[in-house]
Amino acid sequence: MKIAMIGTGYVGLVSGVCFSDFGHDVVCVDKNPAKIEMLERGEVPIYEPGLDALMARNVEAGRLSFTTDLPKAVAGADAVFIAVGTPTRRGDGHADLSYVMAAAEEVARALTGYAVIVTKSTVPVGTNRKVKHVVAKANPEAEFDVASNPEFLREGAAIDDFMKPDRVVVGVQTERAAEVMAEIYRPLYLRDFPIVTTDLESAEMIKYAANAFLATKITFINEIAALCERVGADVKEVSKGMGLDGRIGNKFLHAGPGYGGSCFPKDTMALARIGQDHAAPQNIVETVIRVNDGIKVRMIEKLRDLCGGTFNGRTIAVLGVTFKPNTDDMRDAPSLTIVPALVGGGARVRVVDPQGRREGEALLPGVQWSDDPYKAVQNADLVVILTEWNEFRALDLKRMARKMATPRMADLRNVYSAKDVRKAGFEAYEAVGRGGLEPEETKLAAE
Repeated sequence: MKIAMIGTGYVGLVSGVCFSDFGHDVVCVDKNPAKIEMLERGEVPIYEPGLDALMARNVEAGRLSFTTDLPKAVAGADAVFIAVGTPTRRGDGHADLSYVMAAAEEVARALTGYAVIVTKSTVPVGTNRKVKHVVAKANPEAEFDVASNPEFLREGAAIDDFMKPDRVVVGVQTERAAEVMAEIYRPLYLRDFPIVTTDLESAEMIKYAANAFLATKITFINEIAALCERVGADVKEVSKGMGLDGRIGNKFLHAGPGYGGSCFPKDTMALARIGQDHAAPQNIVETVIRVNDGIKVRMIEKLRDLCGGTFNGRTIAVLGVTFKPNTDDMRDAPSLTIVPALVGGGARVRVVDPQGRREGEALLPGVQWSDDPYKAVQNADLVVILTEWNEFRALDLKRMARKMATPRMADLRNVYSAKDVRKAGFEAYEAVGRGGLEPEETKLAAE
């Protein structure tokens, strides 16, 4: 199959590379010449483990190429995937579809024969019908179908998610479109991965409903964590006990500083707006959004308490600022709320993140960047684990405590235990939804 992938952002690039590894002929299109030149040099503009090697292999095999020439890429294509951004529109929370519609219009004018125009971007219900209208209006002679094919890729594990998916969702209107999509995903059919073929509206809704539900699980366990702190329970034990119930499952039940990233904040906001527009308010989703914002504020107060009530004059080391490990993505990361509060409160903030500096330097002004967590904590008053990179899961806690002016830790990802931190010489420790370590406890333990 010949495939044109419009957009080389996270979704477009990963999807294009993986489709080429299926054996298809894929041309990835982007309007940014510098980005295309970078890709042609074999450089990947995003951090995703394994993507550079997979891309190089398929370029070498002649199945994958990059261009700014959309008409050339679309000519003769069996399927054209639209994978451009749908950011939250300022002022009303709706997904901004201007990039999708502009791409659809441009694709329409470039069609040379029958093709399926596939929306890969996350879009509100009804968008694919609008795409169909835009294409037909721009090129009344065009022979085409539209399809919805939402992505379910986790940053940091995207290649595995694409090659071994929980499911693939395809929304179509005609048998012909269904056959083209089946051929594109044929390698997955052969390996018995579930393919859900449905109507356009259901496919669009599946994406939003799935992301909103996962965001709800995260927010629910974060609220339970707050209660655990008050009643003396351990949220890790609670999560384990809940997750063993097959109806609930153990994924997305890890307490922390709130969800972020490119999907959950945007998609929950968009779903809430869709519900309002159709007089079917999504009260649970609206509450999830509000509670998640409050969780970040609660984390700031934890840090302030560990600093004796004020950030002013304190030196604070922050380990991890990307929204999750194994990505360089900073979009809506909890760090974008928490770190500015530290800086604004008068703290000297040092940041360590294996991949976050490229985006973080512009997004987090006023901080000092370091590549070494042990240098970052030198004479610090507090160390904060904000993103659970593997590099921060096996720290030499004794070495760290010795280097700090006041050895105190805020473990916002529950990586360590109060017992281990106390043995290492820390005088104060706070986690999320678990027993902490007050300075008095350390003195009693020493006695």
